[in-house]
Amino acid sequence: MTNDFPGVVDAVWVSGHMAEDDLLLADVRGPNAHTRGHLPGSIPLVLGAPGQFTDRDVLEAFASEAALRLRRHGVTGEERLVLYDGGDCVSAASALLVAELAGHPRVAVLAGGLAGWEGELETGVVELDKSRTELRPRLDAVATREEIASRLDDPSLVLLDIRRDDEFSGKGGYPCDPRQGHIPGAKRLENIDLFSGPGRPKPADDVRAAVGAPEGASIVTYCHSGSRSGLAVIALRAAGYAARNYLGSWHEWSRHSELPMER
Repeated sequence: MTNDFPGVVDAVWVSGHMAEDDLLLADVRGPNAHTRGHLPGSIPLVLGAPGQFTDRDVLEAFASEAALRLRRHGVTGEERLVLYDGGDCVSAASALLVAELAGHPRVAVLAGGLAGWEGELETGVVELDKSRTELRPRLDAVATREEIASRLDDPSLVLLDIRRDDEFSGKGGYPCDPRQGHIPGAKRLENIDLFSGPGRPKPADDVRAAVGAPEGASIVTYCHSGSRSGLAVIALRAAGYAARNYLGSWHEWSRHSELPMER
C-alpha cells in the first residue's frame, strides 16, 4: 500500500495508479451520469450535502449518516479514495468534506474531473458491494462556529473569506442573513485568485503568494454557505496548506448576535 497520496491529484496521476488494488475512484455526479460514462473501475458515490449549521449534535448525526452511506457503497476506509465530478470540482469538494467528516482517512479530489480525462470511459451500471467496516466520524475535519469564536485571537489561525468584496464589506450580501460583514481578522480572496480554470488550481507558488501564509499553515475558509469555501480548500491543499472549511460560514455566523463581526 502506497503512503504517498496527495490531497489533490490530476489525470496523469490517476492514469499511473489505476491498476493499484487499494485505489478506489468514486464519481459523485450521481448514478445516472455515472451509467452514461465514467472513469474505468469507478463507482457512483452519493453522500449528501451537510447543512449550514455546526452544532455538535447536528454534525454528529450527519457524520454518522455519511459513514453509513460510505459503507453502503462498499467503501471501507482502507483504500485511497479519489473523488471526481464533471470538472469544476464543486461537487467533489463537497463530497471530500463529507467523506472526511464520516471518518475516511485518505481522500483526494481529481483536479479537472471527468472533463480533464483523455482516456477511455466505461458505461453501464456498476454493482456495489456493501462494506461492514465501521468508520469513526471525525468531527474536527471541519471548522465549527465554536472553534472559530474561541480562536479569533489565535495568531496560528489563518481565516480566509471566499466571497465578493460587497459581501465582505457588508455593503451587499444575502437578504436571508440578519447581519452583513465578515468575521474579525479574515482576509478576503476569491476562487479566481486560486484557480486557473474550472477545477484546476493555480501553481502552488501563485496560491501561496495570494494567501500570504507559509506552506503548511493551518487555514480555515468560509463563504456564505460553504460551497465556494469548500472549493477553495482544494486549491489550498494542492499548495501544501492544512486547509479546512467552516461549512456554517456567514449563513450561520450572522445568526448569532453574540458573535463579533467587522464591516
